[in-house]
Amino acid sequence: MPEHSLTWRSIWAVAALATAGATVEAAASEPTPAAAGAALCRAAEVGLQVLGSGGPIAEGSRAGTSYAIWIDGRAQLLVDAGPGSFIRFGEAGLKVSDLKAIALSHFHGDHSAGLAGILNSGSFEASQDPLLFIGPAAAAPFPGAAGFITAQFDGERGAWSYLGGYLTGADGRRVLDIREVDASDPVGAPTWRIALGDALSVTAIPVDHGLIPTLAYRIDAKGRTIVLAADQSAMSTGFDRETAGLAPDLLVAHHVIPEGEGQPIGLYRPPHGIGAMAVNIAPRRLVLSHNMNRSLDRLEEGLAQIAARWSGTVTVADDGQCFVL
Repeated sequence: MPEHSLTWRSIWAVAALATAGATVEAAASEPTPAAAGAALCRAAEVGLQVLGSGGPIAEGSRAGTSYAIWIDGRAQLLVDAGPGSFIRFGEAGLKVSDLKAIALSHFHGDHSAGLAGILNSGSFEASQDPLLFIGPAAAAPFPGAAGFITAQFDGERGAWSYLGGYLTGADGRRVLDIREVDASDPVGAPTWRIALGDALSVTAIPVDHGLIPTLAYRIDAKGRTIVLAADQSAMSTGFDRETAGLAPDLLVAHHVIPEGEGQPIGLYRPPHGIGAMAVNIAPRRLVLSHNMNRSLDRLEEGLAQIAARWSGTVTVADDGQCFVL
């Protein structure tokens, strides 16, 4: 009730000023970084927009990890949907109806907790085409892609059962076409590829992220290649083998931990490991995302560790940023 009272007081105040002959002007707003990045990506043939460049701790203005792949003026693929990506999604003017697929790397909250809000927004848009949903298969205690979706949207037991049309097509919603990829063996498990029309394909590559089933993604769009390395440790030898010498236009690596003892290297690659990854893959450009304060506070040291192994261009990602390919 207090919120409603404040809202109506504001309306009454504006009405009183107008009645008294005062001029009421809306404050001019600068475009957000996400809106500016979207304008750049929208004008490009292919672009990657960082919707969320942050990690699992609420440390400031960075949203949880999320990326949009733009092709010919539309964001057609969403990879990960961390907390806050819902806001960046709206600031960038993205539409669920434009998406051909949503792919989640794994089901940690900092990569997936924004999905329900984004799909809820999409229920206000008109589209009957199925929406592909890609994620890892189950490995206790983590659900697979189907279980993750059902727990949220099942019409009887889901946390947001009113969005059950994403499973049944009711209420005019797009049906989620769920594809699970076995990520249990980051050394020997085969990759999985699906074409989304002539101009876009997605390849899922299992990686090691401790006990959490996790997928990296290779995206091929109109002759350009992007590798989203996801959260991974140096034990992701299958990923190293599959991406060796690939020379993609863009490699996005997760910059989570600094160098030194006491870091969870069984979950992530430190900067020297990111440099070694870049040497193996040979990208045209390296982007550091999933940034945490513990790594940003020692950024110069981390960049030096990368540069000691790989001499190419490195960019530390910010929310909203667009990389034109």
